[in-house]
Amino acid sequence: MIRLLQIEFQKIWKNKASRILTISYFVILSFIALIASIKFNIGNFELRIAEQGIFNFPYIWHFNTYIAAILKLFLAIVIVSMMANEYTYGTLKQNLIDGLSKKEFILSKFLTVLVFSVGSTIFVFIMSLLLGLSFSSYNEIGIIFSDLEYILAYFLKLTAFFSFCLFLGILVKRSAFAIGFLFVWNIIEGIIIGVMKWRIFKNSDTADTIAQFLPLESMSNLIKEPFTRLSVIKNIEETIGGVPNVKDYGVHWYTMLIAIAWIVIFVLMSYKILQKRDL
Repeated sequence: MIRLLQIEFQKIWKNKASRILTISYFVILSFIALIASIKFNIGNFELRIAEQGIFNFPYIWHFNTYIAAILKLFLAIVIVSMMANEYTYGTLKQNLIDGLSKKEFILSKFLTVLVFSVGSTIFVFIMSLLLGLSFSSYNEIGIIFSDLEYILAYFLKLTAFFSFCLFLGILVKRSAFAIGFLFVWNIIEGIIIGVMKWRIFKNSDTADTIAQFLPLESMSNLIKEPFTRLSVIKNIEETIGGVPNVKDYGVHWYTMLIAIAWIVIFVLMSYKILQKRDL
């Protein structure tokens, strides 16, 4: 496995665009910490973002993983390019000639996906822990390490998304078309969900139950938006007489199971395509 990873990361590091995107991804991730310095002055009233509870334990695990997941497109481009370059530069055929089996080739790509996911997860965990210890109003051990399921959900979300990108890279062969297909598929899922909600079932619960099995929607369901969870938002809703928020923000075993199923499907489909394709 170490040998396979060495081969892949040598390819990535020698590609200037992939190297810059990878470094940029982790640099931009660290910018989440800058949210702490943002403040607004409205007349004599000063509002500092960090003081609104976004860095409180255990809420910070939810907030940071949600924000960090938005940035995953940077590494998605690296994953897609990694696969597309194999066809462009003929390294796939050369690797197979040199004795690498197709199974080992797919394994090397999936191991790279796992390394990116693990690296990003560890980075977000450490950054969130440091920010929480610096700004959180709650520093009891039990509170600090509660809700850590968001970290696991973040890891699964990245792994599933990158596995999808790997599959698209193998299927389409060109990075630009693969990324374009990713956006198109996102629109297709939105249309499918909309049709189910407004035309077929006219029942959002039934539509949501079926929609949770769609690939991108299943990844999205792992970590729900955290903003309406903030006490300041809840206070505003109560002030204007809004309906109390009863949204379920939890990470559930079945959403993780669906994401794992898609990871397996994408990897197996990638292997099957590679097996049948004439290189």
